[in-house]
Amino acid sequence: MEALILSCGTGGGHNTAAEAVAEALIERGHRVTRLDPYQLVSDALAERVGRAYIGLVQKSPALFGAVYGLGNVYRRLPVRSPVYHINGKMVPYMQRYLEAHHFDAIVSTHVFPAEILTHMRHNGLSVPKNIFIATDYTCIPFTEETECDFYITPSEKLNAEFTARGIPAEKLRAFGIPVRKAFRNGLTKSEARQRLQLAPDGQYLLLSGGSIGAGGLRTAIETLLPYLSQNMKAKLVVLCGNNETLFQRLREQYGGHAQLRLLRSTTEMAAYLTACDIFISKPGGLSSSESAVARIPLIHITPIPGCESRNAAFFSENGMSISVQHPKSELLPAVQRLQKPDIRCKMQCMQAETIDPNAADNICVLLETFV
Repeated sequence: MEALILSCGTGGGHNTAAEAVAEALIERGHRVTRLDPYQLVSDALAERVGRAYIGLVQKSPALFGAVYGLGNVYRRLPVRSPVYHINGKMVPYMQRYLEAHHFDAIVSTHVFPAEILTHMRHNGLSVPKNIFIATDYTCIPFTEETECDFYITPSEKLNAEFTARGIPAEKLRAFGIPVRKAFRNGLTKSEARQRLQLAPDGQYLLLSGGSIGAGGLRTAIETLLPYLSQNMKAKLVVLCGNNETLFQRLREQYGGHAQLRLLRSTTEMAAYLTACDIFISKPGGLSSSESAVARIPLIHITPIPGCESRNAAFFSENGMSISVQHPKSELLPAVQRLQKPDIRCKMQCMQAETIDPNAADNICVLLETFV
């Protein structure tokens, strides 16, 4: 099978889901092409689209939340959104690309390429069978504007949200959000610590702001410092993602702290989730799914308003995380709660019960029916 996977650089989760599906397809002997559709115009445009999103989220998450809310407003109007019409301008570029390359199936891990393909169908152009993978635990705005052959939802518990937006139930497949094989078949804790050069004993807290380094990391560190001073065997690993400004500021302030390890982004996320005892993170759809598959006790902090708020709600309501609304007053009590073996065990059991680690393989089985 020749598969085309379309994603965008607006946050790391969409690309990470694309990587997971590509990895599973290649392992099953298929050929995969990955593409940001805006690259068909220019690499510069693709980079600008990604930077615009990342800059907005890093500098003004509240404004991003307002934009997300505006998307929900458009859902109540009898017209398609401006986003849909803007993506329509990509049709000639995608049409030429698909005419020049044969694909049996197309996978969209972002709503923008799904809208481009929908435009093509509305214009009577030939489009291979395609699926859309939801990478957040909600039906995000503009999903209902697309017309894909199938929609991969994060959970059966969320299917009603998709059908309420007009997406036919027969098109839904509740396979979950795909994660890479390393999170499913990882190392033991001792092996992971040895690989990452972490001490074999003691407690490790992992703090992350996702690929873009958002999520109030400085506040979280300040809140956790008293805990570290009272627990000398505890250490805090901080992942700043691609936020170089944040990394440099934290290094200036905490670079000499013996109980802190500051990192930029990492290719060893699966190993860190295995090696550490508690994960503290903004509630990205992919990072939350990876955490659940890795079975690490999880605390969600400072969601980006919109879809991440829904991610945090879904995880906490289903016992898979503790959602902290006010880190300064609630983060330390949450860390202390997760010291209790029964609470940790119950959370890990709910993660295993709710999140299917085999989403990527199940998506591949569906795609293979297209050939």
